[in-house]
Amino acid sequence: MRTRRGLSFRPKEQAEERAGAGGTRNRGREDCGSRKRPRAASPAAEGKGVGGATAEDLFDILPDEIIVLILGKIGSSASSPSDLINIVVTCKRANRLGMSPLVLSKASVKTFAIRAKNWSESAHRFLKQSADAGNLEACYILGMIRFYCLESRASGASLVARAAIGSHVAALYALAVIQFNGSGGSKHDKDLRAGVALCARAAALGHVDALRELGHCLQDGYGVRQNVVEGRRFLVQANAHELAVVLGSTAKAAWQAHRHHRISEGGNCCSLLSDFGCNVPAPETHPANRFMVEWFAIRGGPSPEGLRMCSYRGCGRTETRRYEFRRCSICGTVNYCSRACQALHWKLFHKMECAPVVDGWLDAPVGAPGGGDGAGGRAPRLNGGWLDAPVGAPGGGDGAGGAPRLNGGVGLVNY
Repeated sequence: MRTRRGLSFRPKEQAEERAGAGGTRNRGREDCGSRKRPRAASPAAEGKGVGGATAEDLFDILPDEIIVLILGKIGSSASSPSDLINIVVTCKRANRLGMSPLVLSKASVKTFAIRAKNWSESAHRFLKQSADAGNLEACYILGMIRFYCLESRASGASLVARAAIGSHVAALYALAVIQFNGSGGSKHDKDLRAGVALCARAAALGHVDALRELGHCLQDGYGVRQNVVEGRRFLVQANAHELAVVLGSTAKAAWQAHRHHRISEGGNCCSLLSDFGCNVPAPETHPANRFMVEWFAIRGGPSPEGLRMCSYRGCGRTETRRYEFRRCSICGTVNYCSRACQALHWKLFHKMECAPVVDGWLDAPVGAPGGGDGAGGRAPRLNGGWLDAPVGAPGGGDGAGGAPRLNGGVGLVNY
C-alpha cells in the first residue's frame, strides 16, 4: 500500500506472514548448527550470578585489621626491602595500610637494608616514617647515615640516642664510640666515663664488641679504675658470647672449622675464637655499616680532605675532624675508631701486614701526620694510655683473654 508521499508499508497480515517465514528459516539454520553461538559469561558475571564475590573483590571485603596483621608479619620476616615495598605499591589501600605505624614498627632490620646506590629522597622518607613509628632499627640506621654520611650530626646523634634509650645494643655501642672519640666536636669533647657506662650497658645485653671494649678499658684503666682481673673476665666472656652466637647460627660450619683449624688467606674466616681452638666465619656486617662503606666507596672517601676512614673494611665510620681516630702503635699506617674494629682487623688482615717502620713515625713533629699526641709535644705513650693488644698479637696477653703486655705490645695510640 502506498501513501501520498510515495512510501509504502506492509499490511499487518503481510508483516506477520513474513515474520513467520523468517522464524522458520532461522530455526532451520539452528537445526543445521550454523547459528552463531552465544558468548560465554564472564567470571565476574558468573560470580554475581551465583551470589558470591569475585577474586577482585576479596581484597576489598577483608577488614583493615586483618590486612595490617598480614603486612606486619611480612615486614617482620622480610629478607630485603623489596619484600614489603612490592606489596605496598600494588594499590592505594595497600600503600595506606602498609605505611601505617603498626606495620612499620614491626619491620625487621633487613627491611631497612637499603644500598647506598639506591639512596633517594623516597628511601630517606621511608626510614623517617619507620623511625617516627618507633622502629628502633630504623632509628639506628637512619641516625648512623645522617651522622656519618649526610653530616647532620645533631639529628643523627638524636636518632641513635633514641634507639639506645630503647636498649638497642648496636646503638648503645655506637654512642660509646662517639663518646670515646668525641665525634662531631673537638678532642676536648671526649667523655670517657660516659663511653664506659654505655659499653657496660651494651655488654650487659650481650653485645660482643662492647664486652671486648669494656674488658680493655678495665685492663688499661681507660675511663674507669684499672682492674686487670675483671677486664680479663670480660674478654673471656666476649669470646664465649661469640662462640655461642656462631654455634647457634652455623653449627655445622663452626664444627668443620674446629676440626680443620685453618684460616683462609682471603679473609673469609675470623680467628677471634682462637682461644678456644675454633675458627669461625667473619661476623655479618650490619646494614648501617654496609651502607656507610658503600656510600664512601662511591664518593671516593670522606668529602673534607684529610679525614680518614676506619681501616676495618666492615665498619664504615669516618673521622669528623682530623686526627680523631687512633692508629696502630707499631706501624702507624692503619687507623681504628674502636678496639673492636682493631681486634677484628688484626685477626683478619693486619697481623700479616703489620711491621715496625725503620724511620719511626714517633719522631714526626707534633701536629703533623704521624706526630705525637699533641699534648706538649710528647710522643705517643707505648707503656700506657689506650693500648689494645689483642690475644695472639705480639705482646698480646696470655692466650686466654689475659692482660696485654703494654710494653712492646700491639695497640692503639693517639696522635
